[in-house]
Amino acid sequence: MCTNSLTIPSRRFGRTEIDMPILSLGGMRFQQSWEDLDEQKIVVQKQQHLEETFNQAIKNGLHHVETARHYGTSEMQLGWAMKKVPDRKRLLQSKVPPRDNPKEFEQELELSLRRLQCQRLDLLAIHGINLPEHLDQTIRPGGCLEVARRFQSDGRVGHIGFSTHGPTDLIIQTIETDQFDYVNLHWYFIYQNNERALAAAEKHDLGVFIISPTDKGGHLHTPSEKLLKLCAPLHPIVFNDLFCLSDKRVHTISVGASQANDLDLHLEAINLIEKTNELLPLIIENLHYAQYASLGKEWLDSWFLGLPSWKDTPGRINIPVLLWLHNLLIAWDMESYAKARYQLLGNGGHWFPGANADCLDIEVQEEDLKKVLVDSPWGEKIPDLLRELKVQLGGSSQSRLLGI
Repeated sequence: MCTNSLTIPSRRFGRTEIDMPILSLGGMRFQQSWEDLDEQKIVVQKQQHLEETFNQAIKNGLHHVETARHYGTSEMQLGWAMKKVPDRKRLLQSKVPPRDNPKEFEQELELSLRRLQCQRLDLLAIHGINLPEHLDQTIRPGGCLEVARRFQSDGRVGHIGFSTHGPTDLIIQTIETDQFDYVNLHWYFIYQNNERALAAAEKHDLGVFIISPTDKGGHLHTPSEKLLKLCAPLHPIVFNDLFCLSDKRVHTISVGASQANDLDLHLEAINLIEKTNELLPLIIENLHYAQYASLGKEWLDSWFLGLPSWKDTPGRINIPVLLWLHNLLIAWDMESYAKARYQLLGNGGHWFPGANADCLDIEVQEEDLKKVLVDSPWGEKIPDLLRELKVQLGGSSQSRLLGI
């Protein structure tokens, strides 16, 4: 475990003007349960692990902690920990999902404040603007944002932002309402699709918080041997942290920790941040070389062209995501991540929409797929690739974690 404290650099968090540490303590992994348990059911040892993690985070300058109403026992356990581990520099964020009935949103927000045992949230995110109706529920007259603004005027909420797993166009549309001060979104080395959203956030001076760069960024806590070799001399977590933070439009990245030593590799990245320009180029070159060597230039330059939306595909098969997983699997041996994502398709709701390929050759036939692949240069090949994924990655389905 890292024992020597260091000073984590900070960046201006967009229009909030907050001096934000570039590492934030994410609260999705340290809770005991994804269910809202009675406090008597919290195991003492579990709470001690959280307090140790909290102490280590504060010692090293991770003064921003973020959680969510639907991270199970996270808010309650964090509320207890904050009483025992004071921090005068603390920045507290929680997230509450939009509701069609704003009174329900208000009740959830009140519950968050009670569970956290706090009078004020420095940052409140509308959690999961993933569909157009979520945006409408938030910004329409009398909607959830009006509730949040009332809490803001009462001093119980500081800055208001939003979190999203939605499509890039919807993220940009939400940013362009100019109603939000910051955004929590996905963007890391293996998934750079939200580049245009970063540009929009910069244009509108929003704070940018990167969600789950370690877990959703590729199960980097359990990397493949191939990925370890390609990222050497850095651990993939260190590489990915440096990659994300090398973009100055990114202000902070989430560090999900279930125990104190989960912070160590992220702190190592901070120690190396001054060497980012020296360390990253060769690793990126190695990763790209492995892609081209295993998948070929022709495929990499065109696999994404002419693909139908999952909404327009028989069986709601999410072909763009499945081919992306195919690329990760073949280029970098990212089997555990690809399998988890594959099995989540069909169970992820609006957080991870569409279905996997398990229905191919059962409810959906090849000729059905080819009709929607007429604009793809790989229309003849894709059904066989989906069959391969079905064999390699199929199996027991995975239920969506409430906070993904």
